[in-house]
Formats: sequence, structure tokens, C-alpha cells
Amino acid sequence: MNSQNLQLASQIISKSYIDLSSQALNTRQNLIKVLLSQRCLPDDGWDDLSIEHFLQELAMMDTNNFPNKMGVGEREGRVFSELVNKRHYYMAHGIGRSGDISAEQPKAAGSSLLLKLTEYLVKDTLKICGYQSIKSVLIVPLATGMALSLVLSSLRGNNFKKRYVIWPRIDQKTCLKCIYTSGLEPLVIENIQKEDKLTTNIEEIEKVIKEKQDEILCVLSTTSCFAPRIPDDIEKIAQLCAKYNIGHVVNNAYGLQCTKIANSVNMGIKNGRVDCLISSTDKNLMVPVGGAFIYSHSEKVIQEINQLYPGRASAGPILDVFITLLSMGKKGLKDLLSQRKENLQYLKDCLQKFAERHSERLLDIKENTISLALTLTTMKEQIILEKEQENEKDITSLGGILYSKRVMGSRILSNQTKSVCGIKFKNYGSHSDSFTYLPYMTIACAIGMEKKEIDQFLLKLEDSFQELKKKKVDKQ
Repeated sequence: MNSQNLQLASQIISKSYIDLSSQALNTRQNLIKVLLSQRCLPDDGWDDLSIEHFLQELAMMDTNNFPNKMGVGEREGRVFSELVNKRHYYMAHGIGRSGDISAEQPKAAGSSLLLKLTEYLVKDTLKICGYQSIKSVLIVPLATGMALSLVLSSLRGNNFKKRYVIWPRIDQKTCLKCIYTSGLEPLVIENIQKEDKLTTNIEEIEKVIKEKQDEILCVLSTTSCFAPRIPDDIEKIAQLCAKYNIGHVVNNAYGLQCTKIANSVNMGIKNGRVDCLISSTDKNLMVPVGGAFIYSHSEKVIQEINQLYPGRASAGPILDVFITLLSMGKKGLKDLLSQRKENLQYLKDCLQKFAERHSERLLDIKENTISLALTLTTMKEQIILEKEQENEKDITSLGGILYSKRVMGSRILSNQTKSVCGIKFKNYGSHSDSFTYLPYMTIACAIGMEKKEIDQFLLKLEDSFQELKKKKVDKQ
């Protein structure tokens, strides 16, 4: 209600009640005023009613919600199901135009404003997470793999001579498929093992660059990854890319929650070449799968990607991010990042004790601050001793036992050979043909994980170890 309507309302019920209510309404209007003027995360998260109130105002600015409107075009934001309409807060026109995904949509002023505000909020989020050099952000309704393909296609442009992407091996199918989807070919660089960890083979990358420099589009490096691999050395790769004038795209899928990764990226931008980074919305901000951030210190790079995207795009994933960031606020985001660090140390300490009890090892991989690796060597030897024969499926069945106990996300790795996009990989999942400590399992401590989940997981892991041992003995 505006002030005139409130004045009229005071003639219907007691003015004192209206005055008190108007103060509450003004408080919510001030939240919107601050957001529009400061264009950053609120210090404290908004309550749901304030968020829904603002979304309703934005929806009423879109033409599909105009009173008495007459739509005579082929796309007028018509939605058959009221349930679907409610799910999207009555915003049906999406974002962008056919020539630019971030362009203002004439039929959807509210949705266009929503997109621009979300970009500001994401830029502020990146700063809080430690990414100080980022100048431009694009939010796309694509998960990480397709967002990577979009970036690679944009980077290539019409330069079809550039056909190769140098790819330090990471055993995650999406990371390889995105290269082929872009019409490019990977040059796989094997990681090198240093004590417990797998790290970037910088010398091999430079060797390959020298051999095929004219045909190489870029290096596709990776930060967040499953242990025992650690984040690629972004700074050294960036220096090579600057030296040989080739592109550098960083797959930072769930790296926003790690300050060490942010520092590495900042140094890469400062001392070398980093064209842009891609991060998942769901893995970093706890929203449904379906969106990604593409961001860079170069506004030109992001503008070229904007203009490559064909047609309009769904506003759904952008809406999820907008609601979530307003709900979190700066305090909520910082608390989540701090809580994750505390949980990581707690998980490490608990797994170390577990490993000692079972004569296993928690691998020493300090550089990977999200994923942990626990050896299963002793467990495997016990199974072999009891059965008097070796069968890799015996140890990997631990994953099935954990899953049946509602433990989700852990991975059991052995010496499996797998073909992905026509390329054969030994020990697939371990990021290396010759990693020493197979078999092992990985456990991640991601944003949003709670301490009680860790405690419950450890109980289930203990039960699963005992069950696996008993299961194998019973089969004798």
C-alpha cells in the first residue's frame, strides 16, 4: 500500500493500527530501497515474507501479468497450470533476447530487473568468497558441463584451426564431455604423484604447448576435485598461458567455498592469464541443480559469451539464486563458510581416529580442503586372506552397503579401467593410471554439511566395515 491508500484505510479502521502497520510496511520497503541502491548482499538475510513481497512486485512488472492485456504474439507468457505459475512466481518470460542472454526483455521489466540484481548479488558473493578481481558475471540456466561447453565455444569463435584443449586429467565424465560437445579434442595430461597427493604436471603441459601451440585453444584446468587429486596450480598454468598466448578456462565447479582456491585464482589473474571461471549454483549455494556462474576479470570475455547464447533462457535458476542470497545475507553466507571449515577439521580428526582403529590411513592431502581420502588397503587384504582369492568387487561393495544405510556421496575407488568418449583410463576415478594407494574411499565436506551428519556417517561407516567383514566370512 502507498501512503494515500493507507490514509484511506485509516478512515475504515483505527488510525493508530494503520500507523503501526505502515511502519512494518515501510521497513520492508526500505529493504527493497537499500537493495536497489547498494546492489549487494544485505547484511542480514531477509525473511520469506519480504522476499515473496518483492517477487510479487517484480512479477507485476512483467507484461504477462498486466491487467486487461491483449497478447497477439506467439509467445506471451501464457501458463496453463496455476501450480506451474506459482512455482515460477508468475514470471514466465524468462531472461534475455535472441541476441544476448543478459539483454533487457521488453515484455519483462520485472524479470530483467531480477536478473541484474542477481548478478550484483553474485558479484558480491564472489568478493566475500575471496575473488577480488572479478568484474563481470553471467548466470546461465545450464549445469556446469554445458556452461563449460558454452565458454569453450565462445573462446574458439570462428578460429577452427584451434582444435585442442589441454586437459590435466580429472576423472569426472562431464569435464571430458564438455570438450567434445564443443567440437574440440582433449590432450590429456596425466597427473604426477607427490607423496599422498596427485598434482599438476606443469612440465608436461609446457611440452605439449610447444609441440602444438598453433592448434591449442586453451588449457582447461580444475580446482575443486575428488581426493587424492589437489587443485591444479592455477598460477603456474596461467603463467604458461600468458607466455604462449593461449586461453585458460578454470573449472571451479564447487570451489567458491574454499579460500585457498580463491587465492590461487587471484594470483593466476594477477601474474598470468585466466580467461574465465565456471562454478555450479547448486554445489556452492545449495539450490536445485540447473545453473552456473561464468565470471571473469574481463568484461569483454563475458560479453562475447552473452552474445553466443542462442535465444532467451529460463529464469528459474536465477530466481533460485536470488531468493537464496537474499535469504542468506552476508552474515548467513559467512557463517556457512566458517562452519564448513570447522566441520572439515572435525571430519578429518574423526576419520584419522577411525583409520588408526582399522589399520588404514587418512591420506595427507592438505591442499584439497573439500575432499578426503581414506585407504581401504587393510580391509582388502583381510578379505583376500579370508577368501584366498582377490576380487575387486568385494571391496567396492562397501559403497553399496553404505548406500543402503542412506550414506550418500562417498565413493569407493579400485583398479577399474573405463572408457570415456573413446579414451581408456586405468584406475578410473583416481585421476591417475598408477596411483599407489588403491583401493580407497573419498568423503567430502561441502557447504551446508552439519556436524550431526558427520557423527551419523561415522557410525554407519563402522557398521559397514563390520558388515563387509562378516559378509565375506559368511560366504566361505
